[in-house]
Amino acid sequence: MKDLKEFQEIIRTKRLPRVGQTVRSRKYGTLWRVMEKREVWRMVKDPGTGDLCEIPAVYLSYWRAQDGVPPGVGKMMAFTYTLYDNTFELHWEIVN
Repeated sequence: MKDLKEFQEIIRTKRLPRVGQTVRSRKYGTLWRVMEKREVWRMVKDPGTGDLCEIPAVYLSYWRAQDGVPPGVGKMMAFTYTLYDNTFELHWEIVN
């Protein structure tokens, strides 16, 4: 039960989009649709001990939305997000 709360905390704190929502790349202005959201574990180095440990993360896959191109055809990419990074808010903004 604790693990589920940790994943929900990542989604809430980082304001991650839902599957089907569209996001815009802050760097390029391109539109991407969230195709998949998954709860995963990510290996990181513990800053105190240097040992590897697993932390909860949320995996999002994106498809580049283009007119006339069916969903899932074309460019796709994926990233994982944890409570300890701010990469989603740095690189993306939710459009709808």
